Amino acid sequence: MTRMVNCVLLGREAEGLDRPTYPGDLGKRIYENVSKEAWQQWLRQQTMLLNEYRLSPINPKDRKFLEEEMEKFFFGAGATQIDNYKPA
Repeated sequence: MTRMVNCVLLGREAEGLDRPTYPGDLGKRIYENVSKEAWQQWLRQQTMLLNEYRLSPINPKDRKFLEEEMEKFFFGAGATQIDNYKPA
């Protein structure tokens, strides 16, 4: 049976994630409040951030930045926009 959540990003009920995708309290909030569709939107945003800012997921400073961006994306003021960004 599909797990449904009231998605904070989409503003409607949608299919929930199959398992937690991030550790800790933030991961728990995401699992309980974010849909699969919204998670895919975040992955696209994260890829853009990684590429445009030339971030490395193994760098602790870059990981902290990405975590802050993830929290803003789902639970805060929204995603950081990149000037003149054009998806391929």
